[in-house]
Amino acid sequence: MLIGDYDAVLSDLDGVVYAGAGAIDGAVESLDALAGHGVALGYITNNASRSPAAVAEHLRELGAPATAETVFGSADAGAELLAGHIDAGANVLVTGSDYLRECVTRLGFHVVGSHEDEPAAVVQGFHPALGWADLAEAAYAVSRGAFWVATNTDMTIPRAEGIAPGNGSLVQAVANATGSEPVVAGKPQAHLFQRAARELGATRPLVVGDRLDTDILGGNRAGFDTAAVLTGIDTTRSIISAVPDERPRFLLGSLTGLYEPYPAVEITDDDDVARATCGAASARADDDGVRLSDDGLDAWRAACAAWWARHPGSARTPRIDFQD
Repeated sequence: MLIGDYDAVLSDLDGVVYAGAGAIDGAVESLDALAGHGVALGYITNNASRSPAAVAEHLRELGAPATAETVFGSADAGAELLAGHIDAGANVLVTGSDYLRECVTRLGFHVVGSHEDEPAAVVQGFHPALGWADLAEAAYAVSRGAFWVATNTDMTIPRAEGIAPGNGSLVQAVANATGSEPVVAGKPQAHLFQRAARELGATRPLVVGDRLDTDILGGNRAGFDTAAVLTGIDTTRSIISAVPDERPRFLLGSLTGLYEPYPAVEITDDDDVARATCGAASARADDDGVRLSDDGLDAWRAACAAWWARHPGSARTPRIDFQD
């Protein structure tokens, strides 16, 4: 089984463990079984609206194993970024949750609520109650030269009802207003993944996520193997079109795939066509498109391998066909 090659799983939350208020089928059981295989578990989240303790409590309510010490979030990382850029005790405008304010206060900074307080920095994280006035205050401060930190830039959040705007969408509104770009603390930066591995004592972790631009890119940047699951944002069609830095090593239907053998992918590439097999499935890729033997997971694994072999250094969206 796939998990047998690793000593830890660093798992995303939204779109991997749960969607909205409910757990994804098989996720809790898959996470609970890790300890029996001697595999540590850490949660890597860009959600800056809740404390690690609150996240862990929610996970336990769903039945998943979790403590505050196994949750690594972007709110703490965002506050920590300030220390290297502004003076201790400086005013900081926090656009986000009470927990983000707590993180900033804990590090000795003074939280203010308006640009008129002349903040030295702005820290922006997601909270569902944020409105136009909050974003306007952040924009005013950034325009006046405040150092700007975004806890994360996830453009969307998966919910049970569908896909909703994430912190990245709110950050983009401030960027549009100011012509500035923030320093990003959470995923896809490597820091959260490396910190989690270090705290867990892991030397060979597997990063599992549903988003290429945060989970997979961040895990790749950290130097860890990555697995994309199909229970959240990204799909087989978006994954095959991924830029090189966002390509996962593994493609899983869900967390249950951790306990299944991962079939070897064999690739042959000549001047015109790359061919790949995965189990009983196959795919062939030329410069313009990919033809799959079927629409199953193994066929998509083969298709990704063949397409990426044809385009190792650049991203293109292929034409997708299936054998008759």
